[in-house]
Amino acid sequence: EERRGEERENARRHTHTHTRTRMSLAFDEYGRPFIVIKDAESKKRVKGLEAQKANILAARTVARILRSSLGPKGMDKMLQSPDGDLTISNDGATILEQMEVENQIGKLLVELSRSQDHEIGDGTTGVVVLAGSLLEQAEVLLDRGMHPIRVAEGFEMAAKVAHETLDSISEKFDFSAENLEPLINTCMTTLSSKIVNRCKRDMAEYCVKAVMAVADLERRDVNLDLIKVEGKVGGSIEDTSLVYGIVIDKDMSHPQMPKNIEDAKIAILTCPFEPPKPKTKHKVDIDTVEKYEKLHETEQKYFTDMIQQCKDSGANLIICQWGFDDEANHLLYKNDLPAVRWVGGVEIELIAMATGGRIVPRFVELSEDKLGKAGKVKEVSFGTTKDSMIVIEDCANSKAVTILVRGGNRMILEETKRSLHDALCVARNLVRDNSIVYGGGSAEIACSLAVEAAADEVKGVEQYAMRAFAEALDAIPLALAENSGLAPIESLTAVKAQQVAEKNSRLGIDCKDEGTNDMKKQNVFETLIGKKQQMMLATQVVKMILKIDDVITPSGYA
Repeated sequence: EERRGEERENARRHTHTHTRTRMSLAFDEYGRPFIVIKDAESKKRVKGLEAQKANILAARTVARILRSSLGPKGMDKMLQSPDGDLTISNDGATILEQMEVENQIGKLLVELSRSQDHEIGDGTTGVVVLAGSLLEQAEVLLDRGMHPIRVAEGFEMAAKVAHETLDSISEKFDFSAENLEPLINTCMTTLSSKIVNRCKRDMAEYCVKAVMAVADLERRDVNLDLIKVEGKVGGSIEDTSLVYGIVIDKDMSHPQMPKNIEDAKIAILTCPFEPPKPKTKHKVDIDTVEKYEKLHETEQKYFTDMIQQCKDSGANLIICQWGFDDEANHLLYKNDLPAVRWVGGVEIELIAMATGGRIVPRFVELSEDKLGKAGKVKEVSFGTTKDSMIVIEDCANSKAVTILVRGGNRMILEETKRSLHDALCVARNLVRDNSIVYGGGSAEIACSLAVEAAADEVKGVEQYAMRAFAEALDAIPLALAENSGLAPIESLTAVKAQQVAEKNSRLGIDCKDEGTNDMKKQNVFETLIGKKQQMMLATQVVKMILKIDDVITPSGYA
């Protein structure tokens, strides 16, 4: 009786200390435990198999939306934001980002595609489709009474086999600064599923050249911050060009300043061309003409000193992060000092990197050794709208490059930028690790066959989960065939049978209808690290979802 009294006391204390949390464990007078949920009437609780089913359904719904966007013949999605902005895209990460998924498990898939985008840059749609397919297979196993942890373990074993298979079927290819063809082919595979696929050859070349211009081949590293993708509405996608330098969407601060500057010595300033303003509240009493004239004179002196300091340093172009006073602008023009104002912080840094200049925070510190050097600076205008941009070329340290994208409207422009970002990431990954696997679903089919064979060696229940994993891998080639207008199951079984018969892991779905299933002949490559990452991330997220068996949410949970 005493012990029971102690237990009750502990439970009371336990409940008391947990009143701030969402859920507390308490005991009744007979010592039986029960759970107290805070605001229970407005909460909904789903437990056990039912919770897993609800989670799987939510994830599958998200995956199904992206399924039709997979591959070279994938469809685009049009999304409208609350403030009426339109986005048209078939990039998995962008679609999920804009969709505003409410469901918690749906959000996991959004993060899944985001992490694939950050790490690899490509394969964001495929990773979500694969995760959705794995969950679909897991649901069948759960219905048969298999424990979710055993399913997750089986998936983990299968993923390991798939990894080893990818390593064994991958090929290394050598590229050099002279021979960029292998890199261009891989980038073309990435761009073939995008809106720019009609001029993918040119785009792939621009991306590869841009990456090679900033790549550190000794360290096998690429800093993508040095590649700027700038867009301007107008013209067609074919008018896109690669500039070995910086393009800034600004014009000269005075319309009569020179538009072309050869051998530019650039002063990069982060201080405004204005008289200094006292930080404290102040009041100036001017009661005589002399005082006013003295104030005016002092102000004029500030401006003339600023301009003189710029002149003395030997600069013949000023790039400033802030604005100019009209007086300063006029003096700059009078002194033949072309200037650009309101240049953003990121661009200022890129200009400093490219021209080898230093960013100067005060006029006093301006000196010749802090100036950046560029061979040519020119103002380029587009179309009839007098829209102009400033191009800085032949920089002293030409590590920074810009891809200037043109397009018929803003949506095409944005989608082209996203496509080029994917291709740049692929080129960077290949510089880091030049192993590739063949695309068109061939790698997935090869892994599926290997996992199925490995499942026969496993004695426990996990073999069923491994077979389910093999079946889930087939979802990618199935979706590719379906989106290309082919008979999905016939195409897949034919290719699978051919792979087994010929022991050739290069055979995939012929999406482009070129008459051959050999992806090597079709030049369809994907990066090995991209594929590995896809399988690893999808398996991890599926494991995580399968392990959730109790969901307490606001009552709106579906």
